[in-house]
Amino acid sequence: MLPEEARWWHRLETTARTLFAQYGYREIRVPVLERTQLFKRAIGEYTDIVEKEMFAFDDRDGLSLALRPEATAGIVRAAISNGLLHNQRHRFFTFGPMFRGERPQKGRYRQFHQIDVEALGYDGPDVDAEMILLTARLWRMLGIERVRLEINSLGTPEARAGYRAALHQYFSEHESALDADSKRRLSGNPLRILDSKNPEMATLIGGAPLLTDYLDEGSRIHFQGLCARLDEAGVAYVVNPRLVRGLDYYSRTVFEWVTDALGSQNAVCSGGRYDGLVAQLGGPPTPAIGWALGMERVILLMQALACDAPSQDPQVYVVLAGPAAMATGLQLAERLRNEMPDLRVEVDLGGGSIKSQFKKADKSGALLALVLGDDELAKQVISVKPLRSGLEQETVSFVDLVAALKKHLVGIA
Repeated sequence: MLPEEARWWHRLETTARTLFAQYGYREIRVPVLERTQLFKRAIGEYTDIVEKEMFAFDDRDGLSLALRPEATAGIVRAAISNGLLHNQRHRFFTFGPMFRGERPQKGRYRQFHQIDVEALGYDGPDVDAEMILLTARLWRMLGIERVRLEINSLGTPEARAGYRAALHQYFSEHESALDADSKRRLSGNPLRILDSKNPEMATLIGGAPLLTDYLDEGSRIHFQGLCARLDEAGVAYVVNPRLVRGLDYYSRTVFEWVTDALGSQNAVCSGGRYDGLVAQLGGPPTPAIGWALGMERVILLMQALACDAPSQDPQVYVVLAGPAAMATGLQLAERLRNEMPDLRVEVDLGGGSIKSQFKKADKSGALLALVLGDDELAKQVISVKPLRSGLEQETVSFVDLVAALKKHLVGIA
């Protein structure tokens, strides 16, 4: 990621941090390396992530470690390890790199970055709604419009067992039409077949039984409560009965924000409830829900939709001519940063002719050049030269410099 790209990351990260503070979510940071068994237990043996994509290896002591493919399992492990779940509830967020051995393509990389949000200890549909409202507000704050919310309920594990049996029977009756991945998943977890990206499987999957027909009453009421809260908040959504998500730990609510602006890479934020995961990993029974968004993909979407991202170019470039001026230039820049804390000032360092310094000033993207030579320094004045407008160069006193800059740079405090 080069500096020009970094401004988009800065926009996304600072916006997200502001948003999470508004909702009472606190930052947590967890290791990039975890024991491989953590992800096998949490994500599931028959997922693409564990079967094909996870970077796992034995360390010098023979312990199997893995680069984290997602953040939820590590956050839950950290909460259990640090005793955070005994009669407590938490709202967490984290930023960071994840790793999956996928085929690299636009918006999908082997090292990618996620923003991850988790709420532990909350069992009602109100937290499900808050998670979705939070993401809806994030899109508005970023200026993203072309996204659509899809939701579904997976029910409880007990209810899903009946659905799994129905799926197994259905796909077994059509086993000759299954691809190799689906045949392997048929005996392990037939729900994963619904996640197939093979277009030749689309018709067969389209005829499979619907999970909504197997929901338990509690999950049905929970899902109706979520839909009612989204309706009350004016958040548009589509119920997608084929939405199952790719990780085994999900239960009840699942959701995905998708876009038509990025071609085949249409999912930009995904999440759901995982009420059984904490107990599965050795902690006390704890309801939980979370979501993650791929930062690379969201940034591609921001760029495709021409959303705003702050410039990191300097606004003022200080050109110095003469030994006395060079000695004073850094002090002058510090004074400007003290009096105008939001001002981005770059000082030409290393010397060079006035012509070469102006070339660097122009290339930097600065709006103004401040020219200070030994003669100006003796008179306690400085030249202000606009670089991006037709305004004339002017000479102002040191005393009046801040006022002159504010006149040229509207919006600078």
